[in-house]
Amino acid sequence: MEKLIDLHTHSSCSDGSMTPSELITHAKNEGLSAVALTDHDCTTGLKEAAAKALSLGIEFVPGVEFSVNSDAESHIVGLFIDPDCLDIASALEKAREERLEKNFEVSQNLKKAGMDVSLDEARKFAGGALLCRAHFAKAMVEKGYAASVKEAFDLYLAPGKCGYSPTVAMSAQKAISVIKKSGGAAFLAHVHHTKKEGAELEAYLKELKSYGLDGIEGYYSEYTPSQGESYRTLAKKLGLELSGGSDFHGRMKPHIKIGRGFGEMRIPYFLLEKIKILTNR
Repeated sequence: MEKLIDLHTHSSCSDGSMTPSELITHAKNEGLSAVALTDHDCTTGLKEAAAKALSLGIEFVPGVEFSVNSDAESHIVGLFIDPDCLDIASALEKAREERLEKNFEVSQNLKKAGMDVSLDEARKFAGGALLCRAHFAKAMVEKGYAASVKEAFDLYLAPGKCGYSPTVAMSAQKAISVIKKSGGAAFLAHVHHTKKEGAELEAYLKELKSYGLDGIEGYYSEYTPSQGESYRTLAKKLGLELSGGSDFHGRMKPHIKIGRGFGEMRIPYFLLEKIKILTNR
């Protein structure tokens, strides 16, 4: 039986619904051989997840996901990072400070659009964890502004929509640098979110590669089969490695299943083997 993995997931330490231990147990129960925890701007769940993975006999990859400055939406995922690295800790602290401003702007933008969702109402769904857009989405559902979290994102919280805040000061170069300094490998997540195609996307990837980018997510839950094939072909052309993940959030985004994707997408284990070589694991 083919060994399958998921290298992009979120726990309740950021905007997922499962604790790190629950996430690892779920991955094991779903038949995955390896899983990465890549919470937004947060590494607090990594030790718990690693301990649970060890007890269950599933491979664990410590990770993080950084939002970076772009004309659309770009995220850099770091895999096999060292959460105790001072560069990572400093970058995370700055990212959390930026997130405070970003969340205030989201609340204000929604209010201007006639949807009164306060920071406190969104925090109720964060449970003391990092406040993210998914928590605003849950509050919007509770107040009747959207029928589901997915609808809240699609109509109001996605880039270009009325509730979205583009406030991100961290550059892609900085994110890639701190990931590499921590011993990790850096990958551009969900390539289609960049809204770049053809020559523009190729130029962007070349720029990121010049900063040290190791690869892209060539497998992702929401790629169509043709998108995935196109991105993997482009990565090969540019000499970039591949990663893959579902972007699993549990109940926060119930349409996304761990280790699964559009068109029965699955993520093969050999990708992880290549990343291990990159990071000397």
